[in-house]
Amino acid sequence: MKTYFKTLLLCIALIGFISCSAKNKKQNIASNQLKAMHHEPNKQFIKVALLLDTSNSMDGLIDQAKSQLWDIVNELSYAKCNNEKSNLLIALYEYGNDRLSGKEGYIRQVLAFSDDLDEISKELFSLTTNGGEEYCGQVIQKSLNQLNWGKNADDLKLIFIAGNEPFTQGKVSYKDASINAKEKDVTINTIFCGDFNQGISTFWKDGAKLTNGDYMAINQNNKTLHIASPYDDEILILNQKLNKTYVAYGREGMQKMSLQAEQDSNASVYSKANAVKRTVSKSSHLYKNKSWDLVDAVELEEVKVEEISDDELPSELKGKTKTEIKSYVAKKSKEREVIQNRIKELNSKRKDYVFKQKKDNTNSLENAMTKAIKEQAKKKKYSWE
Repeated sequence: MKTYFKTLLLCIALIGFISCSAKNKKQNIASNQLKAMHHEPNKQFIKVALLLDTSNSMDGLIDQAKSQLWDIVNELSYAKCNNEKSNLLIALYEYGNDRLSGKEGYIRQVLAFSDDLDEISKELFSLTTNGGEEYCGQVIQKSLNQLNWGKNADDLKLIFIAGNEPFTQGKVSYKDASINAKEKDVTINTIFCGDFNQGISTFWKDGAKLTNGDYMAINQNNKTLHIASPYDDEILILNQKLNKTYVAYGREGMQKMSLQAEQDSNASVYSKANAVKRTVSKSSHLYKNKSWDLVDAVELEEVKVEEISDDELPSELKGKTKTEIKSYVAKKSKEREVIQNRIKELNSKRKDYVFKQKKDNTNSLENAMTKAIKEQAKKKKYSWE
């Protein structure tokens, strides 16, 4: 009898196991089908750490960084890896500034890796110069230690360091920092602000060579050339319409919306054409604001309308039903898509016009960076549209 019951229990357990396995298999199939229906976002990143010398003589360099940010972003927005559009993260450091702590090597992390383009612009515009000691090896090492570089082999991981003092200054050797960079699959690119041969003699070229990076020399005092086009006015009108499609939510919503307007204004300080370039950036996939814009948050599945509380909503949505909120967000999303597509159409014509008018301006921060990024991206099978 005992043997009979043991056999019966064993059969029941076996049937349960088979049933559970079949159920799990069905669930896995359903899960895979769901993933196929909802395409997961691309996971490849271009990670750029920009290390800027903010000592007295570097006003021109900082000015170029501010005025050429949107050129750089726009160029990177066309990058693809494995036929998928890549994401962009930018980190920012300043070094060589007397206002910074000497104990920290006159170095400050201004911004860790971020995809918030408005925040990046804001921090660039906050930089000011002051005399100091420029420790290249130390700022490189600090960026390697502090930033989350990750281990994705498809990520393009780049450091760009710009300055004009000998690369050998400070207690941390640039050679040791380069060894650490290679371990993390990070390429160091050096931009000497001054004479090309002087940069070589002060070891800026060697600082790039150790990780197979690019060495470049620029005239940091060159003013950025922004070429106006017949399409600028319409693009800027579209920018105003685009801003009206953002739906601020949460504690930081209105503050972030104000920051967006502030960076529009900062871009226009340089010229109308530069404001146009920022508008083009805002029409790209790189400009996402899921932390404060309900349209992006819903689209990127950061927020579910059913779970958002009334006090997190803007005044125009307070007291509305969940169905009404969804309808409003969907309407704004569609408006944005139409506006962004029109901006892209006009920008295509603008680029053709500017290309015909453009004079040689290769001796600039933007040209040095985009040229190096494109060359190094080929090694990781990146391509440009």
